[in-house]
Amino acid sequence: MANVAGKAYAMNVITPVPRGMTWVQRLIFMIARAFPNTLSGLLTLSLIHFARWVIIRRDQWPAGERGKPILDYDYMLFCSNFNGTWDQYIDAFSDGIPSGLDLFWYTSIKYPASIPITSFKNYIARNQFHTGYYYNATPGSAQRDIKAALKVYAELKLLAEKHQALRGAPDAFAREYRKSMAKIQNCLGSPGYAPIASLDTERADVNRRPFVIAQAKKTGS
Repeated sequence: MANVAGKAYAMNVITPVPRGMTWVQRLIFMIARAFPNTLSGLLTLSLIHFARWVIIRRDQWPAGERGKPILDYDYMLFCSNFNGTWDQYIDAFSDGIPSGLDLFWYTSIKYPASIPITSFKNYIARNQFHTGYYYNATPGSAQRDIKAALKVYAELKLLAEKHQALRGAPDAFAREYRKSMAKIQNCLGSPGYAPIASLDTERADVNRRPFVIAQAKKTGS
């Protein structure tokens, strides 16, 4: 799948908004920015890289091979990157900020509400389109892996400074070393593709393997 790269999944959803309701949607976005606590549940979901809602007016769509499209509706584009499976993400979203989801999709045509979850999943699936190309700089690492690695890196830099200061006191440095290891022991994971983030990821890796092998033979690497 083009929208799966390593442990990450890219989601794009476009929903139609009636012309007369676009100003309402803009007002909702303004209120959400003014009162970010409305989306506080989103910040607790560590599997999410980011999530963004954008209004695209009907006259803002680019011209294609058949010229500029004539549309009856404005549209809302939702973009997000996350770790895990599609179902895990929708479930976490619905559990974490159900009122926020209902607020952001309030003006979208035929939006069923985020609860019950089945109708919400069906709505997202009907309006989702797949990414044509999706690049992930750290395919073997989830968001949590990257944050853990940054903590390890910061602690090692601090430990290097202590090593310089305690060069003539090995016992003192050994104590500092043990303190540092105790502090970051929960961050010493092992990034990689196991366990599999999702079945989509596994299938994408299998489909990608012949291409990777062919490219390696061409470059001699």
